[in-house]
Amino acid sequence: MIHSLFLINSSGDIFLEKHWKSVVSRSVCDYFFEAQERATEAENVPPVIPTPHHYLLSVYRHKIFFVAVIQTEVPPLFVIEFLHRVVDTFQDYFGVCSEPVIKDNVVVVYEVLEEMLDNGFPLATESNILKELIKPPTILRTVVNTITGSTITAEIQGVIDACVKLTGMPDLTLSFMNPRLLDDVSFHPCVRFKRWESERILSFIPPDGNFRLLSYHVSAQNLVAIPVYVKHNISFRDSSSLGRFEITVGPKQTMGKTIEGVTVASQMPRGVLNMSLTPSQGTHTFDPVTKMLSWDVGKINPQKLPSLKGTMSLQAGASKPDENPTINLQFKIQQLAISGLKVNRLDMYGEKYKPFKGIKYMTKAGKFQFEPEGRVLQREQSWTLFHFLLVQK
Repeated sequence: MIHSLFLINSSGDIFLEKHWKSVVSRSVCDYFFEAQERATEAENVPPVIPTPHHYLLSVYRHKIFFVAVIQTEVPPLFVIEFLHRVVDTFQDYFGVCSEPVIKDNVVVVYEVLEEMLDNGFPLATESNILKELIKPPTILRTVVNTITGSTITAEIQGVIDACVKLTGMPDLTLSFMNPRLLDDVSFHPCVRFKRWESERILSFIPPDGNFRLLSYHVSAQNLVAIPVYVKHNISFRDSSSLGRFEITVGPKQTMGKTIEGVTVASQMPRGVLNMSLTPSQGTHTFDPVTKMLSWDVGKINPQKLPSLKGTMSLQAGASKPDENPTINLQFKIQQLAISGLKVNRLDMYGEKYKPFKGIKYMTKAGKFQFEPEGRVLQREQSWTLFHFLLVQK
């Protein structure tokens, strides 16, 4: 019955989508955006919007549009009642239903939506039953989300790299689930720009071997999801030669993907002579000359978060440092594009043989910094890397 669900804020940005069957392109929401522009008030957007191949049914609550995509005719009140039940469930789980809260609890949100529908039909819609299946966020998680603070600046630099090894003159087309995400795009000369302008499809005859098909930039704050958080306690006492150092790293909004290759580095104040630390996993070093602390964490296990804690020895008679050190992170996440961009189809024309096609996603950290108050200080939040391979069978 219900094929997909899109959550759209009052600014017209899709900040969450869930598909119970095959993925429906975000472009279907263009019909909703047109109706939204015609409406003088958000409440005046028609609850039922027909499109050539779908019906869009929506409710507007807590400054969020909950838009369901239907492929066949169904009683509209049945779908609208389900959408209201989704909103009530979120409010019951998280205490408030808002865009920031949904983003901060995105894993639980997806788990709840997965249980509420079975192959598109309502299954478990009562909160007491859902809470038996999926535990609500704990107080610890709420505290962690509060401690991690606000994002000062964030952006994504994304690229699509290709490796093509095909004979002849193959003509390729590459389409995306959500091309609206792409901003400030730079193309390889082989791309037919007019086709992209009119249809948002990449059409090109590829060169042989490795090349960068395109690069793009995402800077809209509400589209950049922060995949990790750092909980820390760094303190220096007055009239004392000791200080306390403790940090914990955890995953956030990774869609269940593993964060690996994690390293933490921090330039300690000059007054720190030495550090006596114990890591729960990985290895660490502290250079007493350069004052650089390095911690090779490795993979993050959500069930047992890595931590590094201990004491700092300060120079006798030295004044207390004016500020705590900035914490820098490096990491990568395989098979996840933090930008949300997804490939829909990759097709070949002009040749009769059938190629082998493969597409890989990866997110890598750029400059990823946490300052002492817990806010994220980022200039390059991450690189989203796509790599697709085409070889002749």
